Amino acid sequence: MDHKRLSYFLVLAKTLHFARASELCHISAPTLSRNIKQLEDEVGVALFSRDNRSVKLTREGESFIDYANATLANWHRFRANVQDPEQTIYGKVGIYCSVTASYSFLHQMLEQLRLEHQHIELKLNTGDPALAINRVLDSHEDMAIAAKPDKLPNQIAFASIGYSSLVFIAPRNPTLIREELATRTESIDWSKLEFIVPEQGLTRQRLELWWRKHNINAKIYAQVAGHEAMVSMVSLGLGIAMVPKIVLDNSPLKDRVHIISDQRDAPAGFEIGLAVLKKNLSDPALNALWNIAQSLKEINSVAN
Repeated sequence: MDHKRLSYFLVLAKTLHFARASELCHISAPTLSRNIKQLEDEVGVALFSRDNRSVKLTREGESFIDYANATLANWHRFRANVQDPEQTIYGKVGIYCSVTASYSFLHQMLEQLRLEHQHIELKLNTGDPALAINRVLDSHEDMAIAAKPDKLPNQIAFASIGYSSLVFIAPRNPTLIREELATRTESIDWSKLEFIVPEQGLTRQRLELWWRKHNINAKIYAQVAGHEAMVSMVSLGLGIAMVPKIVLDNSPLKDRVHIISDQRDAPAGFEIGLAVLKKNLSDPALNALWNIAQSLKEINSVAN
């Protein structure tokens, strides 16, 4: 069975969009369509149902995903064993993470990856960290750097590589917010302040629990996708926010905000780590990155 066609199938199975899949495969849409049809003829069943508006996997197509992944993994393993006495690992890995994670945790991982496995190809996609684990569950990417939720989905394996506390921040420049905070000599009346909050995710959940615990009737100024933009909005004097400290430490605007001194009973932080589907850990390329993540956890724990 043609391994390129299996690769094309897996990309289309992820995107369910011929134009996008053909772009990712670096071929034309008609060429992709022809290869998928030839694969379906070889298998003897339709793998996709398609019309002018949508592409969907058939029941047989969903089952074929496991076969295609296993076949390509075995092929890469065989090629490494036969062609390279040092068993070089080949493969492609898609990674999803936030902008902050891309130049903090991911930088460490990729630095080690390049030393150990130069033939693994990577595709990086950055975005809202609240979406990270769902991106893996939905097979948009193979793995993600994510905050560990209070309840981890059963399908997900998680390798912790760090930790971040949560801190409240306010603008440094003269604003009504700064004046309000300056008048509070003992405790802050949080209900009088406007919050900039994430649209979704673990930070939003922790903040809402904290509001309820302290009977705070919070005023929300804006809801934002991504923590980096929250730091930016606070620096402009638009409100206060609660963000992971690792985001603040890596922000180019960290000198334009300050951590609010009243951090009593602040919400607990969270573990940050690598999330991957358990069933995919047999893939040599994925497993190589997984092992690097495990080693970084040990190195960071010793350093701390």
